[in-house]
This record gives sequence, C-alpha cells and structure tokens, in this order.
Amino acid sequence: MKNSQVGIKIDNTFTEAAFDIVAMAASAGGLNALSQILSSLPANFPAAIVIVQHLDRKYRSLMADILSRRTPLKVKQAEEGDCLSPGTVYIARPNRHLLVNSDGTLSLSQSELVHFVRPSADLLFDSTAASYKDRAIALVLTGTGNDGVMGVQAIKKMGGTVIVQDEESCEYFGMPSAAIQTGVVDFILPLSEIAPALISLVMQRES
Repeated sequence: MKNSQVGIKIDNTFTEAAFDIVAMAASAGGLNALSQILSSLPANFPAAIVIVQHLDRKYRSLMADILSRRTPLKVKQAEEGDCLSPGTVYIARPNRHLLVNSDGTLSLSQSELVHFVRPSADLLFDSTAASYKDRAIALVLTGTGNDGVMGVQAIKKMGGTVIVQDEESCEYFGMPSAAIQTGVVDFILPLSEIAPALISLVMQRES
C-alpha cells in the first residue's frame, strides 16, 4: 500500500488538507444541491472538488458558469490533462466520463455508457478511489437511478469516506437510496449540513 502511494505523496497530496479530493455526483435536482454546498465552502477550502452531474448530452452545459457565480471557489469545466488544485471545482463535460488519474490529472473519456449515463458517477468514484485511496471523499446527492453504487463501494474499500444526502432534503432520492443500501455510507446528512461536514473533515475543524 505504501509503495503504491509514493507518487501521490510526492506529487499530489495537499498538505493543508486531511483529504485531497471530494468527488460529488448528482442527477435530477443536482444544480440546487451543488449550489447550496459550494456556496457554503470557504475560498481557502484545501481540497480539489470533482463533479459528475447527469446532463442532456445534446446541449452545451452552463453549469460551470452558473456555479462560479455562487461560490468563492474557482469553478471550471474539466479539460483533458487538467492538474487538480485545491480550492478548484472541476465539472464533467456533457457526454464525457470524468476520470481522476494517480498523477493528479484528469482524463475525459467517451467510452460506453454506464447505467445508461455518461458521465458516470461510478467511473468517477472508482478512479478517485484508485488514485487517492483513504484521502478521498465521495458524496452522492439528489438524483434518480443507481449510478454511484459500485463507486461508493470502491471508495470505501480503499479507505475513503462516503457521504449521502438524506431523503427529506432530496428532490429525488434514487441515487442516495441506492448508495445507502450498499451499507458502506459513513454519513447521511441533510443538504444544509453537508458543507459544514466537508469543512470539518477536510480542514479538521469543528462543524
């Protein structure tokens, strides 16, 4: 385990953070949930954030533009080869899977649909787990379907932390419910408590 993390420790670990990366996944109702969370995180949030939001593949996404106006964090649509930076939010492009590499870069893929969707939460979580192991947090937000089920299990298997939005605050509880049923979820939280929990976990502060 230690040998496999040597590159990450040298190149990729953000020394100010207890976790290096927060991978978020959402579908229906996701824009509102993501807006509330990101608007409540401080500008000095010391982890990178990667987001998969299920979007219509036929249209250009304005999500990065919208979210950038609602958070002090830097928000951008992910590009091939992007280097993860703390305090930066990377959003998957429509019709492209978003993958996290062990050297701290991002890859985009147009490989086959996973659970009928592209981008896929499962692929994002799985690649995040392989690359960042116990320094990764997976967050499943409102949405339909069961995308993310395999991914949260991968995160947990590698020692990471899994957070899920609770039913009462979800617009759609399909994805969170499916994640909860895996039995690997660490925290089930109302939307209003997710940002404080991330601050507490990543910045090692009391929420």
